[in-house]
Amino acid sequence: MVGEKATTDITISKDSLGFEECKDSAVEGGTIAKNTRKELEEKTGKSVISSENYLHLTGKKHIKKLG
Repeated sequence: MVGEKATTDITISKDSLGFEECKDSAVEGGTIAKNTRKELEEKTGKSVISSENYLHLTGKKHIKKLG
């Protein structure tokens, strides 16, 4: 969500038009999200990414692998 917000704000502030300009804004937004995730993981000592993220939002159930 951080990346989406950052990308939207960058695109609007730069008045990006066309594929290449919007692509550049998306790369910048993604970089901000990556840096935010890494900093959060450093501060907490835990990974933000897990196999259980958003399962409750999608209605999917966690399936245990056997073996």
